[in-house]
Amino acid sequence: MTATVDQLDLARMCAAMSRNDAAAVAAFYSPDAQLEMIDQDHPPSAPQVIRGADAIRAMYDDICGRMLRHDFDHLLSEPGVAAFSETCEYPDGGRVSLACVMDVRDGRIVHQRGVQAWDA
Repeated sequence: MTATVDQLDLARMCAAMSRNDAAAVAAFYSPDAQLEMIDQDHPPSAPQVIRGADAIRAMYDDICGRMLRHDFDHLLSEPGVAAFSETCEYPDGGRVSLACVMDVRDGRIVHQRGVQAWDA
């Protein structure tokens, strides 16, 4: 899938994540992007909020440093919006499931909301 003005190249982003390439993944976010995550530790009334390219890059440095295996499905990328679901597996077999919806401008993510759950 090739990016148009307001379309994210989601296939390339997922490929970068599958390679655990934090720099390449972070490059898909706009400098003023905001990422919200809902999970066991961050309920819907108080999601984790990560603002700005540097903070998002630091998050992906941490995630990619864990050497997870990433499997993606339900990829959707249309002008202005993208979404995917992902299953990750740690080297020890622990799993994480994630679903994300993203607002896109100029081919980059400006806002992302995700819901994730992981093995205890």
